[in-house]
Amino acid sequence: MPDIFGDLFTMSGFFTFLMLLLLQAVLGFDNLLYISIESKRVGEQKESMVRRWGIGLAMLFRIILLIIIVSLFGVLAEPLFSIDIPRVLDGEFTLQSLVTLGGGGFIIYTAIKEITHLLTVDEIGHDAGGKKKSVFEAITLIVVMNLVFSFDSILSAMAIANVKETVDGVVETRYQVTIMTVAIVASGIIMILMADYVAEFLKKNRMYEVLGLFILFLVGVLLVTEGAHLAHMHIFTFAIDAMSKASFYLVVGVLVITDIISTNYQKRLWARREAELRQARTNSEGGPDGG
Repeated sequence: MPDIFGDLFTMSGFFTFLMLLLLQAVLGFDNLLYISIESKRVGEQKESMVRRWGIGLAMLFRIILLIIIVSLFGVLAEPLFSIDIPRVLDGEFTLQSLVTLGGGGFIIYTAIKEITHLLTVDEIGHDAGGKKKSVFEAITLIVVMNLVFSFDSILSAMAIANVKETVDGVVETRYQVTIMTVAIVASGIIMILMADYVAEFLKKNRMYEVLGLFILFLVGVLLVTEGAHLAHMHIFTFAIDAMSKASFYLVVGVLVITDIISTNYQKRLWARREAELRQARTNSEGGPDGG
């Protein structure tokens, strides 16, 4: 029987753990962004509690999902059904592709709804989404969407945390579930510690909330294209390719840089405008009719 706990106390196991922690941190950013936006709908007094419970329960279910995926890895790739409408739509859908497509579509819907709300609401400080949610609804959505994000991160983790072993002359792959579990718990604790700071930052810097929503929209596009690619979808004979992670991070980087430059430039314009108004007021008060 393999010493699964011994993996944690080897040098290679330690480096694998660090790589998994870094992976969880990179892939967990969009998740944390969604959690911060969703938790605002329950009211300020319950926001922090919703984030902690949501992340804690999501961490537990993510570990369960990890065990299920490792145990039934082959089943995820098995086709459930196919669609074939000549020259319109065709694809072969698996459980993984359906979860990825559905989760991505829901995130796109959420981002568009929040952006629309920001454009139509009369009061800037008004709660996002307009309609309040119960604690149970918010936590449930956070847990479900965390599991959607988990598919990508777990499959990526499985590509890192595995060892080749020879059993009866046959080379087999053993996934280091213990290391992946510890990485999930560690990243969950970090997310719990960071969630309040991210939410508070967005609350104090409302201009970055729009940026966050557009990044969330891009995350939805990433998941939808990935799900369509897994299903080998063709729309009007055109194959749907998955948006690469490199393209995603490039677009996000450009958005962030553009937003920072635009915000700073806007502040300079406002400062110049205020200076001109003060000067005009001073000239008016010091004119022939002044004093």
